[in-house]
Amino acid sequence: MDWNKHCFRVGSHSGSWDNLPADPDELDEIISAARKRIEPWLSAVFQAEHLNLLLGSGFTTAIAYLAGAPAAGMAKVQLGSNYDEAIDAHADASAKRMNRGQANIEDQFRSALALLEGLEVTDVGEAAKLKSAIDTKMAEFLSSLLQTERGIITGKDELSREKSNTALQSFLLSFASRAASRERLHIFTTNYDRLIEHGCDLAGLRIVDRFVGALSPVFRASRVEVDLHYNPPGIRGEPRFMEGVIRLTKLHGSLDWFFDKGQRQILRKGIPFGAPDDHTDMPKRPVDTVMIYPNPAKDVETTQYPYAELFRDFAASVCRPNSVVVTYGYGFGDDHVNRVLLDMLTIPSTHLVIIAYEVDDRLKKFCINTRDAQVSLLIGSHFADLLALVEHYLPKPALDYITRRMTELMKHRPNEAMPNELPVNPPDGDPF
Repeated sequence: MDWNKHCFRVGSHSGSWDNLPADPDELDEIISAARKRIEPWLSAVFQAEHLNLLLGSGFTTAIAYLAGAPAAGMAKVQLGSNYDEAIDAHADASAKRMNRGQANIEDQFRSALALLEGLEVTDVGEAAKLKSAIDTKMAEFLSSLLQTERGIITGKDELSREKSNTALQSFLLSFASRAASRERLHIFTTNYDRLIEHGCDLAGLRIVDRFVGALSPVFRASRVEVDLHYNPPGIRGEPRFMEGVIRLTKLHGSLDWFFDKGQRQILRKGIPFGAPDDHTDMPKRPVDTVMIYPNPAKDVETTQYPYAELFRDFAASVCRPNSVVVTYGYGFGDDHVNRVLLDMLTIPSTHLVIIAYEVDDRLKKFCINTRDAQVSLLIGSHFADLLALVEHYLPKPALDYITRRMTELMKHRPNEAMPNELPVNPPDGDPF
């Protein structure tokens, strides 16, 4: 594989460019040629028995960019405690151990929370000071997530807002528009924001997850296989599954998840998308209530509730025959996620599609451990651009269905020309 700025590999076909031509006509030729290889391949891959979508922070960044909104930063911060130097050193070491590159705010929170647990045993006073510093920075982090959500709602202007909303809906529908009789699309994400839920609301998609309840949804440890169906009018005893239903699992928690210490339950609060920072349900002390423990780096941390259930769902959904996983905006920096993907690829009938803005050492290292035939790649700012991706490369199942029906209909009309057989220059006065 030639790791240039823009490259793709689908099946036995591949292409690679350092720089795309500036001339629109030349660029259209390249896009047309690439689309003839990529779109049919993805259409076939998406028809797998089990379809899964893994979204990382790059997904939120892409939508925020289209809306002209600021994306929440993940850079390191100064906690303002007496232990900042030790926390940063531990965060850097853990990031290096996981081949993540530079440590980020998630690594800092994880290291600070580990230190907090130790201080609560040895020095209660110092633990209180550290906890106050973590509360402050975690509240700021939550505020930055809400700011990104607000920016996506309002947009830089009306055109930007409509463009981002259209791209968001079209992207999700390209995956979710499966036949209702097939297993539902399962979306996994490492993000804490509610962009996926917002997109599903815009597109009219229904979400099935582990939360049960209307007023205060509660996270259930049991995996309830609940789906929605209805009986068509005039037909008795033949239930029909509804279209537009997906499953959603947020692997690292969510902005609106809270831990109720009294009931020992995880609840989901009704915080609106893009709520103001002073919303009544926003926690004043996030360390005590918010289930947002970031980026578990060690296996023992992933066994804690509720992460055992979340990762069990992930492994159970992808590690089975005829399963496909499509990644977008995921940087392959989480070993506990990469391990599951590599386990999946030990099954010959599985397939992985990687859509990434750029190639880095983490992606290269992951691909070295895989078989080329089981991994499709769309790399570069062109292929990862949501507008280009939706317009040119992602399949459109609704159009495919109509096209098949039209083709069958035209076969019974031998004297009728198919659309691709229309004359190039029709006679004057006869546009058809």
